[in-house]
Amino acid sequence: MKKESITALVSAFSRSCHSSYNKVRIFDDYLAKDILSKEEIERMSAHMSQGIHFFNSEFCGTSEEALRWIVDHQLSPSPLGRAAFAEKALKTATVLGSCQYIILGAGYDSFAYRQPEWASHLKIFEVDSLAMILDKERRISKMMGKMPENLAYCPMDFEKESLCEVLSSYPQFDSRQVNFFSLLGITYYLSQSSFVKVIEDISKISPQGSSIVLDYPDELTFTDKAGDRVKKQVAMAGQAGENMVGGYAYDTMEDILATNGFLVYEHLTPEEITQQYFSEYNLANPRHMMTAFDNVNYCLAVKKQP
Repeated sequence: MKKESITALVSAFSRSCHSSYNKVRIFDDYLAKDILSKEEIERMSAHMSQGIHFFNSEFCGTSEEALRWIVDHQLSPSPLGRAAFAEKALKTATVLGSCQYIILGAGYDSFAYRQPEWASHLKIFEVDSLAMILDKERRISKMMGKMPENLAYCPMDFEKESLCEVLSSYPQFDSRQVNFFSLLGITYYLSQSSFVKVIEDISKISPQGSSIVLDYPDELTFTDKAGDRVKKQVAMAGQAGENMVGGYAYDTMEDILATNGFLVYEHLTPEEITQQYFSEYNLANPRHMMTAFDNVNYCLAVKKQP
């Protein structure tokens, strides 16, 4: 059984590096470094810096400078931006009545283990593959021992199982309560039919006022018109055996959500993401500026009245 997702490891690694490098941060995942082992961080640091010319053929500098360039330009923008967007939306949703936070494709997400005060009343469900959950549970047990009492791990195969059936099997889950679903970094890897099924299932078990937050690649992602960073990201994922397959035009995404009762409340393009979430960091770090990832949009949708 495959124990871990390479893309999830790289995402946690990039969040760890960003929190370690900077005083002003786009998103501060201060636990990421503790989820990974020291050996993993050292191994990934060496592997990334040695591969600098895959990312930047004209680079000239030290291995430390190479790693910083790769983290800032290739690895960090997506994990940092989407996490900042999602948790800002979640905080607002809790004020408006959301009681359950369901993290689909949770990977090494650390929210449940660094819960801010405003999240203490939430019931949190981490949904991912069985192998991913077992590996994460091992890491978290080593890191902090006791699991948060308001957290449930929910193994699921997104291509074969029903989200409705999986969540309904947990007595902690209450389909009458307002939900907040995050789908960060998973639309890339699901076929469109599987993605639509997930949205249908979310709608079936979510009352009015429930929310979905997601990032998604646009329709140009798998064409020659995609940005250079995107092409490299697709290649990296493929080499890790985690092929990216899904890309959506805005109209298609809006229609999928609307068909299932969700109205788009907020939608951000890469330029808007950079302006809203990266500006403060860029002002403080003019030598290490970041921009949001090309061809990737963020979306917050809220379920309307029937």
